[in-house]
Amino acid sequence: MSDTAVSVSDTEGFRGIFQKGKNLVQFFEVMSNQEKPIVADTLIISDTHLGSEVCRARELLKILTSCRFNRLVLNGDIFDDLNFERLNRLHWDVVSYIRHLSNPERGIEVVWVRGNHDHALINVMPNLLGIDAFSEYEWEYNGEKYFALHGDQFDNFLYGHKFISFIATIFYDLVQKIDSRDMRFSRFIKRRSKKWLRLSKNVANGAMHYAKLRKAQYVFCGHTHQAMKKEMDGVKYYNSGCWTDIPSHFITVGEDGVKIHVCDRVETEKITFAKI
Repeated sequence: MSDTAVSVSDTEGFRGIFQKGKNLVQFFEVMSNQEKPIVADTLIISDTHLGSEVCRARELLKILTSCRFNRLVLNGDIFDDLNFERLNRLHWDVVSYIRHLSNPERGIEVVWVRGNHDHALINVMPNLLGIDAFSEYEWEYNGEKYFALHGDQFDNFLYGHKFISFIATIFYDLVQKIDSRDMRFSRFIKRRSKKWLRLSKNVANGAMHYAKLRKAQYVFCGHTHQAMKKEMDGVKYYNSGCWTDIPSHFITVGEDGVKIHVCDRVETEKITFAKI
């Protein structure tokens, strides 16, 4: 299947693009039915960055089709930017399947929480994916309150140094274009930049403080691209990592508690799962 870029200005429009992804989605659904699926009340993913060269869309689609859940929380930065021409065929397959899940007949609640990369899509998302957009989202499960927000709200560098952040984004996009096929250098740069800013600690502490004010027992963020869990003052914090690095991560909330799952795969190997 070709991974060439697709423009939303095609005469076929979104419907034609979604239809073209149907065969791959059906293939993954058939394969997932042959395996023991992960079953949960809520599945949380973030920072997929559809449209970027480092997005692991094939692996992401495998997870979405193999898990069974009642609620899907897309916790920000689902798209890398507003340029939909950057989306290749696999990226559109992911979009198509999310829209498929949002069909009311399936009985699955699909929630999109905006991130710093895709906040400008708030007016587009209802038409593109058939779902509403939120700046933050809360729900209850088994008598406890859960709270999701992207986490960029606690990134002081991002909003305090907008020009530097803008230049860094341009540089990172350029590196992706000239990087090797496995995108190893691009992923290294992203990891180092996040660690240099001590972003994980800042976002975790800010999120837990905010969740306590909202009287939530659990809070979920993305943004840092680093999966982790932490607890402070009775609030449990979880970060769902990203889908631009290897390994990638996602979170489930269910009868067996909150778990961070690892999707560790190179391009030619089978996906394996672990929990941390």
